[in-house]
Amino acid sequence: MAPDLARGAMLLLIALANVHLFLLGPAGVRGYPAGLAGMDAVVAFLQMVLVDGRAYPLFALLVGYGAAQSARRWEPAVAVSLLRRRGGWMLAIGAVHGLLLFPGDIVGAYGLLLVALAGVVVRGTAVTLGTIAVLGCVFTVLTSAFSGFSTGAAALPSIAAPDVGSALVQHVGEWSLGTVNSALVTAGMVALGALLGRRRLLEEPDGHRRVLRRVALLGLAVAVAGGVPLALAAAGWWAPTGAQALLAGVLHGLGGLAGGLGYAAVFALVATRWAPRPLLAAGRRSLSCYLGQSVVWMVLLPAWTLGFGARLSVAQAALLAVGVWGAGLVGCAALDRGDRRGPAEILLRRLTYGPAPIR
Repeated sequence: MAPDLARGAMLLLIALANVHLFLLGPAGVRGYPAGLAGMDAVVAFLQMVLVDGRAYPLFALLVGYGAAQSARRWEPAVAVSLLRRRGGWMLAIGAVHGLLLFPGDIVGAYGLLLVALAGVVVRGTAVTLGTIAVLGCVFTVLTSAFSGFSTGAAALPSIAAPDVGSALVQHVGEWSLGTVNSALVTAGMVALGALLGRRRLLEEPDGHRRVLRRVALLGLAVAVAGGVPLALAAAGWWAPTGAQALLAGVLHGLGGLAGGLGYAAVFALVATRWAPRPLLAAGRRSLSCYLGQSVVWMVLLPAWTLGFGARLSVAQAALLAVGVWGAGLVGCAALDRGDRRGPAEILLRRLTYGPAPIR
């Protein structure tokens, strides 16, 4: 149950990480609005140390873990073919999602990685996967150095477009460049997830309890400590310059990777004692929930729809994210009671396996 529990909880982190990108106005560090004060500054600080750059490493880890889980079910040649097919359709779904709804889409990037790494996930040695994981994570940390600078430009300029036509045109470039960048910076965690999946670390937490405790404590400690400098900058309590901003960005990236691991270990340990059905249900329908969140953001927040992104504060946007996540739990619990998959899961399964799914 641990991977499903982690995915269900991860959806809250993703909602919190994404919603502030839709707030209109001059942007500061990591896409947060510039000039924050009061409760907005506190919320930005907390999200920077606990959520920002921590949700997607966890997501990537779970994608790799799930790929390794799936690969165990078939012969190697079949497993490689099916993972590549699944990845190709994820890339297609991500393209539709990114071009029409949310150009910050991550599904396409993970699909691209599944296509590229399917052979390594199935047939590669632990040394090969470990090498990709290390090199990928080093690349992620180094590139995160530049996240400590505030450009004043919005992370997603299309959100402020005056009309839907202009927004869709901008989505093309935003999604295309974002997908390639996201694939590069998450490749290490996907490989690490596949490596952990081979050892069934999350599926058999009772047998790895000591290791999981250490990873949970150390991972979250590094996440918080590494996130503090850039969190101070996002909240408007510190203005780093030059080398300070570079170092703050590196620490934030390192904390993000550690946080992804720490959260995975926490959820694995929690699952042995407490696994609420709504969270599990959402975890099993995580793709549907993720896409559903984007529908809500796009209806409510951009300038070319209802435009609430110009009126909501950071704190209010965070409350909206929690509410949308909660509504997703309710919907998934209802589907679970009827023993029905999510619509996106049904689509992806049908596209991957055809009308007669492999059991």
